[in-house]
Amino acid sequence: MILIIGGTTEGRKALEVCEEAGKPFYYSTRGASQELTMHHGIRLEGGMNGEEMAHFCTERAIALIVDAAHPFAMGVHQSVADCVSRLQLPVIRYERTFPALPASVMSLDSFDAALTYLLKQQPRRLLALTGVNSIERLRAYWTQHETYLRVMPIAETEERLRQSDFPLERVVYYDKEQCDRELFATLRPDMILLKESGDTSGFAAKVEEALALGITVLVIRRPQIPYPATVTVEGPVGLRRSIERLLGSDFFPQRIGLTTGTTATAAATAALLTLLNEESYSEVTVTLPQGERVPFPIQHTELTAQGARAVAIKDAGSDPDVTDGAEIVADLSLTQAHSGVSFLQGEGVGRVTLPGIGLEVGEPAVNPVPRQMMRQALGALVDLSQVGIDLTISVPEGRRLAHSTFNPRLGILDGISILGTTGVVRPYSSEAFVESIRRELEVSKSVYGKHLVLNSGGRSERYLKGRFPDLPANAFVQYGNFIGETLSLANELGFPQITLGIMIGKAVKLAAGELDTHSKKVVMDKAFIIALASASGASEAQKQQISEMTLARELWQIFPDGTHPLYQSIVDHCYQVCKPLVPSAQLEVLLIPDSQL
Repeated sequence: MILIIGGTTEGRKALEVCEEAGKPFYYSTRGASQELTMHHGIRLEGGMNGEEMAHFCTERAIALIVDAAHPFAMGVHQSVADCVSRLQLPVIRYERTFPALPASVMSLDSFDAALTYLLKQQPRRLLALTGVNSIERLRAYWTQHETYLRVMPIAETEERLRQSDFPLERVVYYDKEQCDRELFATLRPDMILLKESGDTSGFAAKVEEALALGITVLVIRRPQIPYPATVTVEGPVGLRRSIERLLGSDFFPQRIGLTTGTTATAAATAALLTLLNEESYSEVTVTLPQGERVPFPIQHTELTAQGARAVAIKDAGSDPDVTDGAEIVADLSLTQAHSGVSFLQGEGVGRVTLPGIGLEVGEPAVNPVPRQMMRQALGALVDLSQVGIDLTISVPEGRRLAHSTFNPRLGILDGISILGTTGVVRPYSSEAFVESIRRELEVSKSVYGKHLVLNSGGRSERYLKGRFPDLPANAFVQYGNFIGETLSLANELGFPQITLGIMIGKAVKLAAGELDTHSKKVVMDKAFIIALASASGASEAQKQQISEMTLARELWQIFPDGTHPLYQSIVDHCYQVCKPLVPSAQLEVLLIPDSQL
C-alpha cells in the first residue's frame, strides 16, 4: 500500500498517478477543503504526528510514502521524517520546481528574519501573500503597521480568521478572476511578502508583476526537508517510474518507458557534459516536452578525437517496442562552421527520402520534437547563438530493427526513426493498457459522468480542453489507439454524451473501419481515401497527390481548405463505424486540424 501526504496540487497529481494502478491507496490531508473524487483511493483527514503515522503505516502495511505536502508544511514533513526513521520506509518527495530569484529580490531564511527586516524597514503598506497561517508569525508587525493579507476563501481560513484579531477590512480573498497585477495596482503596497512556494503557486509571475510596478519584493526562502528522501521527483512521470522501481509490479502491473527521442536527448546531454567537464557521467537529467525533469541512466561516456560520445539504452517499459533495449549513441563535436545544432546522419538512423513527414528529404530521421528536446538540452549548457555543435545520433542495431517497422513504406531508409512527442512510452498495445482506460473511464463517470471527451494523446487533449474549457479534467480520457475498446467501455458505463476527437492519421484508418489504429498494425488505405476524395469532387491532380503521399497529414496540404467535403466525408465514415458501439449515447466526431495543434 501507498500513503500519499497531499492537500496540494502535487498531491492531486500523485493521486491521479496512483489511480492508474487500479489498486487501493491512502490519501491524507490535514483538512477537508481540497475537493477530490477518488475511485480507488481512501481519503484520510486530520494531521498525524510521527508516532501516529508510524502506527498507521504498520497497521495498514504501508510500503511507501509519497510526501506531496506544501514546501512550508514543516510539521507534516517532520512527521514523515519521524515515521520513516522509525520504520525505515522509502519515501518519495514530490517536489515543486523553484525558479531562480532575481537579483533585485530580498530573500531571507525564515519568518523571524523577515519580521526583523520588516520592523527595521517599516514599509508604509505591506501586502502579505503568505496565507492565513502567517498571522501569528507576523503579529508584531501587523498590529503596528498597515498590512493586508491575501487568503484562500475556504472554511479553514474563516475559522483561523475568527480565532485571530486580524482586521477583517484588510483581508483580501483570493479571486481567480483578478490577476496579480490588478491587485497590486489597486492596493499599491510598498512591499509584498512572499513564501518561496514554487512554480505551482505562480511565484515567478507574482515577483515579475510586483517588480514591474516598482514594488519591493521580500521572499522567505523555502525550508529544507528534514529527511533524506529515497528519491525526489518533479512530476507524474518521475513519480510513476519511481514507484515502479521501488515497489516492482506489486502496484503497477505494467511499466511506462521513455522514447527514443528522450534516450537520444540523454545521450546528447551526457556527451556535451563529458566534453565540457572532461568527466564521465552515469546519469543525466532530461526535460520532457511537458516540462518535467526526469533522471536518465547513461551506459557509457568517453572523450573522442573529435569531441565526446555517450551511450544510453532505450527503455520501452512494458510496451512491446522493437527498439526496447537498443543502444542510442550520441557523437558530438564543437565547430566554428555554424552556430546552433546540426544533426548529421548516423548509422542505424533512417534517412528521409520522401516528403511529407515533417523533415527535409536527405535529413536523418530525427523527428521535430526530439530535435527540439536536444536543442534545448544542449542550449542549457552552452550559448547556441555563439557555439556550433555537430551531433550524430546512431543506433548500432537500427538497420536490422527497421525491418520490423513501417519506415521503408514511409520512405525512411536504412534505419529507425528517433521519435516521441511526449517523451514517454505507455504500453498501448496490451490488455493492461485497455484496463487502464477502463479505470480512467470509471473515474470520469464517478466524478462528472455527463460528457466524455475522448482523444488520442497529449496534443489532441490540449486542443480539446481549449474547445471545452468548462469541463473538468476527468472528462478527458485518452484512448491511445484503442478506439473500439474505449467506446465499448464508455457504452458499458453509460455515458450519455461522447465527443471523439481524432487527428487525420487515425481518422482515415477509422473511417475505413479499423478500430485499432496503431501504426504497427494498420497502414492507411490510399485507395479508400482516393475513393472518398473522388466522391467529394477532388481533381485528378489531387487524387494523384494522394497516391503519392507518405503520411495522411499531407491531406491538409492537398486540400488546404478545412471545409472541403472530403473532411466531412471522413468524419461521417468515422461516425458510421463508431455509432454502433455507443447506440444510446449522443456521439460527436471532431476532426482536429494540424494547424490547431
